[in-house]
Amino acid sequence: MPATTDATIELADVFRVAGPAYRAEQAGHLSLDTLKVMAAIERCRTASLGGHVEGCDACGHLRVAYNSCRNRHCPRCQGAAARDWLAAREADLLPVGYFHVVFTLPAEIAAIALQNKAAAYDLLFRAASTTMARIAADPKHLGARIGLTAVLHTWGSAMTHHPHVHMIVPGGGLSPDGTRWIAARSGFLLPVRALGLQFRRLFLDGLAALHTAGALTFFGTLAPLADAEAFARALAPVRRKRWVVYAKPPFAGPRAVLAYLARYTHRVAISTPFSRWRKALSAWYTCKRARMIEPRGRWATRLCAGRKVITSSK
Repeated sequence: MPATTDATIELADVFRVAGPAYRAEQAGHLSLDTLKVMAAIERCRTASLGGHVEGCDACGHLRVAYNSCRNRHCPRCQGAAARDWLAAREADLLPVGYFHVVFTLPAEIAAIALQNKAAAYDLLFRAASTTMARIAADPKHLGARIGLTAVLHTWGSAMTHHPHVHMIVPGGGLSPDGTRWIAARSGFLLPVRALGLQFRRLFLDGLAALHTAGALTFFGTLAPLADAEAFARALAPVRRKRWVVYAKPPFAGPRAVLAYLARYTHRVAISTPFSRWRKALSAWYTCKRARMIEPRGRWATRLCAGRKVITSSK
């Protein structure tokens, strides 16, 4: 095996090397939009998109600058758009305390979501936001109409499919008649157990409705779930499982959470550049510092096949 070589590479490099094999392997399963995004990232800031020459009047130095693809999924582009989004969200912040709330799909449901991204992620947003609104409006809890900012994450830092929604929620809301502000208790917004129960019911009922309507597709090992009875049996254990919701005040304040979310609003989940690369035999691997689940959530360097990197960037 060749020795490991240290170099800085980008997601586009992985796409160029591992992309053709990945597209061939996934033929028939990749949408036209996905193929267009891959092509844009591969061509970004290369001669294929054209460019311009910059020159210095004083010394005569010339520099060729190639055009960017400006695709919203490209990790090399959209930096200005992300900064604009962050500034707009910061301007929306109220002079009150805030809470960081996270709704996460269980692993059993995540597998279904991976094959039905548009339908499942839309349902995740609707179920999570409806849960927050209903529990907050309950007089037994807050009794107020709240607002929130939500951002979807589909992959965790350990490069595993981990669909979840991050929310920034003000610590209070308007009274039902809209005449006064109702503040939440210090350090407490809403009971997470009640949030989890409501979220589980709304999401699973919505998922069952999608299945009945024929809006879900299944292939590979999940193909048997196309049958209604098999689908109901698969969901039965998840209906009894506790769905965990995280809700706490952010340690560094709401601006820090917004800055974290801004990194994902206008680009793919994998940042660029990667730290190192290794070419072994005919397969490409990238090394990425990832937060491992065990032990104790420590950061470690792990090897990921090029196919895994491409899948994680979708």
